[in-house]
Amino acid sequence: MEREARYQETNIGISKENGDQNLNQDSAQPARGRITGRLVLSVFAAVMGSLQFGYNTGVINAPEGRIKEFMNQTNIRRTGESLTSGSILNTYALLVAIFAVGGMVGGLLAGWWADYFGRKHGMLINNAFGIGAAALMFFSRMAWSYEMVIVGRFLVGFNCGLYTGLTPLYLSEISTANIRGALGVLHQLGVTIGILLSQILGFPELLGNDPNWHILLGLCAVPCALQLLTMPFCPESPRYLLISKEQEEHALKALVKLRGTSAVQGDIEEMKKEFLMQQSEAKISLIHFLKKRSLWAPLLISFIMHLSQQLSGINAVFYYSSSLFKNVGLSDETAAHATSGIGGIMVIMTMVTIPLMDRVGRRTLHLLGLGGMFVFSILITVSLALTHLAEWIRLANVVVSLLYVVFFAIGPGSIPWLIVAELFSQGPRPAAMSLSVLVNWVANFGVGYAFPSMQEGLGNYSFLPFTVCIALCGIVLFIYLPETKNRTFEDITSAWRKRPDSELSLSSAGSNEVAKEDSNLVNFSGVKSHI
Repeated sequence: MEREARYQETNIGISKENGDQNLNQDSAQPARGRITGRLVLSVFAAVMGSLQFGYNTGVINAPEGRIKEFMNQTNIRRTGESLTSGSILNTYALLVAIFAVGGMVGGLLAGWWADYFGRKHGMLINNAFGIGAAALMFFSRMAWSYEMVIVGRFLVGFNCGLYTGLTPLYLSEISTANIRGALGVLHQLGVTIGILLSQILGFPELLGNDPNWHILLGLCAVPCALQLLTMPFCPESPRYLLISKEQEEHALKALVKLRGTSAVQGDIEEMKKEFLMQQSEAKISLIHFLKKRSLWAPLLISFIMHLSQQLSGINAVFYYSSSLFKNVGLSDETAAHATSGIGGIMVIMTMVTIPLMDRVGRRTLHLLGLGGMFVFSILITVSLALTHLAEWIRLANVVVSLLYVVFFAIGPGSIPWLIVAELFSQGPRPAAMSLSVLVNWVANFGVGYAFPSMQEGLGNYSFLPFTVCIALCGIVLFIYLPETKNRTFEDITSAWRKRPDSELSLSSAGSNEVAKEDSNLVNFSGVKSHI
């Protein structure tokens, strides 16, 4: 109760080095976005985790043939016998998909990790796993052990799984409401830049060749090193410091550094409102999270958002685009260059969406992206089925694949990572991030492991299941997905409590609210007295 009463005070002062000074009246509202040097540095340091995720998503594509040959040669050295084609296919599918298994574990732990170590220090500690994975994959060639590559892929998956929870969370909590969408997209921009770098470095004339593929895999240590050099100079999340750690003075200092001004009372007041609202929630474990009816609606939307990203088939393109292009008759070099075109388009279109995110809105961009992907996934199937009829259809297959990626980058690529942090208050937010990231990685694993078998079984029609998934997710999200642009966390999360349980949807207007809490599930007075 003492903690709650203290946070109800509305007139606060900020201690400065030259003495105490009261905040101006015009600071009563949360600050609008202002780009400062410390904010830029903080975003850059955090996005190194995104770049790591993107790099390791795309890096396995180009050296596929070299790694399969390495596995075969390793087995010959050990047993004197070659691996069967089936064994090579299954082992390589495991090597690709084990990245997602590590991501599942890391993603599930991300919420706890963020609360226990903090957002900033959680990212710093996480670099140990990335560097260890890089060492295993780099030295695997000289040790003649493809098992080291598999273990390294699992570790770097764990590393990236933590980042997919930590990075969007940190970016959302250091930003103001009017630039939160733009900063949130920077996570996906980092992912796309990482994918593009892995594709360019994977050209056969660079590192995607037999003598150098292990160097290509080991370069995942570079983003870790860059983050270790820059993150120590960045502030911790002010929202985490104030609400989770009760360190108001440290939160004020962090805000002043990020905003470049001492007029941050509006931000503090908005955080305190969220804190007071959170008192009826307290800390929420994963199990308690699932018991709270008011959280079911935003959690379901979060799950479907992530499924719409992964079950769209985009990772089939990222993991296996080289083999897809080779199957339609392109040479190895042409296939590698066409694959880099996918990465280039992802970077360009993600940059285009940065200013659109807080103007057009999350809902519009996501649904537009799903609509375009639905159309072009059908055209991918058509072009694959008709490749034998004419030479120009091979080029058409590349073109429609690139257009499919364009629409992925418009919305589904970035918005699921951003919107989960916006739909929940500080108490349930880490648990929501963990569960949503877990769903994302489970779907990632399923696609990565199953797609080679889908190609064998369905042939030219292997993209049809993805088309169906896009359609189903698009219909559900069209009905229920809320608009969150330019709204504070307190405004969004309070809306879920106030509408009848039967109404799931939330419109872009702040007055349209959803998901009333079942008072039988939480004893509010008991929670407050306990605090």
